[in-house]
Amino acid sequence: MNMGNLLPRRWRSKMEATRHAEAITGILETPPIEPKQDGVVLFSMIGTAVLLPYLVAVKSLWHELRRGRVAILDDGTLTAQDRAILAHHCGDPQIMRLADVTLNEFPAGGTWERLLTILDNRAGEYWIQLDSDTVTMGPVPEVAAAIARNRSFLFLGGEDARMGPLALQEFREHFYPDGAAEGHVQTRIESRLDTIDAARGWKYTRGCSGFAGFAATGNGRPLASAFLTEMKRMIGEEDVSIWGTEQVTSNFHLSNEPEPVVLPYDRYMNYWNEAWGDDTRFIHFVGTHRHDNGAYIEASCEAIDKLKG
Repeated sequence: MNMGNLLPRRWRSKMEATRHAEAITGILETPPIEPKQDGVVLFSMIGTAVLLPYLVAVKSLWHELRRGRVAILDDGTLTAQDRAILAHHCGDPQIMRLADVTLNEFPAGGTWERLLTILDNRAGEYWIQLDSDTVTMGPVPEVAAAIARNRSFLFLGGEDARMGPLALQEFREHFYPDGAAEGHVQTRIESRLDTIDAARGWKYTRGCSGFAGFAATGNGRPLASAFLTEMKRMIGEEDVSIWGTEQVTSNFHLSNEPEPVVLPYDRYMNYWNEAWGDDTRFIHFVGTHRHDNGAYIEASCEAIDKLKG
């Protein structure tokens, strides 16, 4: 028996994260990103705890795209040493402070500041939201094409969402045939989307905000604000601050932009403790199974070796 499995999950998670960080220190020996002022921004919200995984995430994506500059939203924990490392490896990135994000009617926390920063700054640049627990394994032509055509892109939550944006009534009927459901906040919202006036013409996709492309446009916050009002009606004003409401809003926002590109799930996937295929290009190591089977270390080290080569 692995005695480590008897420890509380929070203890195991910390131990596994430490073990992972030790295994990927080679990222510090890879060449720095050479940022380009070409209208593309690789953006992440990070803190000191995920510095090394973040470097794997952003460097492996930039290596395949060869486009963009780096921007970071500091969650408030980055140290002076962290900033020096980021300056060297990410080409002196733009670093913004979480406390400087103006919320207005939007809730604080739960990565809402991240989404609002994108909506406030995307007018003249294509912003890509990138989680630190991702690894780019190979060429990403669908992402490159979306950027070239200035079309937003959606990263799916699972294979079941491969049909992409659906009208709200159609979405609810497909995913929640029994109607409104309780449980996780995303379930509560998604199962009530058909209560929004169909005359709005809105659509929705079950995506994942761990990787998302926001085309350069000047729309700002109005659409997100309108959807926030509907969420408050559906689940109550207090619950719109629960972790997960930002992801639902990101999914909604991208689903209602002009011709969003839906990334094929066989190439761009979430890791659910299942092997990936030879053609997989991008993996998001979601929290539930992030460190299972050493897969995250394996993928990270493979990416690091490619960066060194």
